[in-house]
Amino acid sequence: MSPPLRKGLVVAAIHLAMVASLGGKLLIDRATRPRVWARTVPVDPDDPIRGRYVRLRVEGAPVDLPDDYSHVALAARNGTLVLTASDGSALTAHVSNRNGQRVALLDQPLAFFIPEHVPDPSVRAAGEELWVEVTLPKRGAPRPLRLGVRKDGTLTPLD
Repeated sequence: MSPPLRKGLVVAAIHLAMVASLGGKLLIDRATRPRVWARTVPVDPDDPIRGRYVRLRVEGAPVDLPDDYSHVALAARNGTLVLTASDGSALTAHVSNRNGQRVALLDQPLAFFIPEHVPDPSVRAAGEELWVEVTLPKRGAPRPLRLGVRKDGTLTPLD
């Protein structure tokens, strides 16, 4: 085997190992970390460069959060996404009122990519809310898994 071919195979093997390790980490997180459904606010459903996706601003229950912007940590409690104050977190959120209830909204939107032939899931009929199931990693933003629609108190995952 010639030296350039050997070097090329070594570089390819290193790249393959890096991609496989990242994929393995995501699969382990999906299997071991908490998963919750969270209400979302969809924003900007299309970008010509990145393809079709829905940007989602995730909403959770604030626990001991001030009304202004603050750094937050994510947790799951009773199947609900909870945002708590955390000085060391890169995630930020702000608290607002929705229908007389305090809710915390993450400032960093998530991207959920959708196929070309699927209708835009962010366009909902009256009385329907878009929700997202997310994995909560130890650090960083939640990772979206699938979308769902809540209507009349029933949450139905989308295909």
